[in-house]
Amino acid sequence: MSRRVSQIVINVIGVMVLALAAVFAVWLFHSVNPTTPAGYIGYVTQGAWFGKARFLDTQVGPTSYGRTWLADVINVSVTPFTYEEPFDADSTAVLSKDRVRIKFAVHVIFKVKSGSEQIREFVNNYTTLTGSGKEDPNATVKTAYGNFVKEPLRTAARNEVQKYEALQIADNIVEIGQTVEKEIRAICKDTPFEIIQVVVGNIQYPDSVANAVSEKMAATQKLEQVRIDAKRRVEEAEGIAKAMEVVQQKLTPLYLQHEAIEAQKAMVGSPNHTTIYIPVGAMGVPFVQPLETPATK
Repeated sequence: MSRRVSQIVINVIGVMVLALAAVFAVWLFHSVNPTTPAGYIGYVTQGAWFGKARFLDTQVGPTSYGRTWLADVINVSVTPFTYEEPFDADSTAVLSKDRVRIKFAVHVIFKVKSGSEQIREFVNNYTTLTGSGKEDPNATVKTAYGNFVKEPLRTAARNEVQKYEALQIADNIVEIGQTVEKEIRAICKDTPFEIIQVVVGNIQYPDSVANAVSEKMAATQKLEQVRIDAKRRVEEAEGIAKAMEVVQQKLTPLYLQHEAIEAQKAMVGSPNHTTIYIPVGAMGVPFVQPLETPATK
């Protein structure tokens, strides 16, 4: 009898061990240790075979949550993203105030706020759940950007560019970018998005407008060169006039007499001149005139 009881106990213990092993194997197979890399904040959840899944906690990477039954994590990048919104096709180009089709691009730099509450709000209200995101760890942010920021940004840029005439856009491109940035900041003020900077650039005009601008610039440069040359000639003329004024002030009778005497001295020592001294005028200062030699027949 005792041997039979012992056998039954052994069998029961064996079944229990097998059951525990099976339970452990199932738990081990369906449990996960959610990890979050650096630069990300993890939104950790726990699934359920029966009942509802539930939120567990957020974790700042690099870290892991610990092995947990049916655990999962959505890792949200909290580093800055830079996205470009092009208006470079005929279908997306914007008409300026004077009805010229303008192509350009808007660049936005933003990030997801890193607070625990902002991460929960971001995952719950602004993006779709993509699991751990192994295929694309930034899919949650891309999806949220497309859901909430993209179209308001494009609309703000389009509306602002339309306020200007075509040739005014390039001169006011900084102001346009600042206005768009201010509007998007206001839209994202109470959201998990933090707008860092918005820049509008890559302005492209139609060929007809671009050629007209080039011709205008060439004409302007030519007129500027003409103005510079005219100014230089005026300055030269003024300089000559001032020089003549100085010379005229120095041409006194005594100075002219001195110059005449000096000229006579020079001609005396020259073998190529024949001079006649005619003592006329005050102080006996002569006029000097070359002697013409009769031509030989």
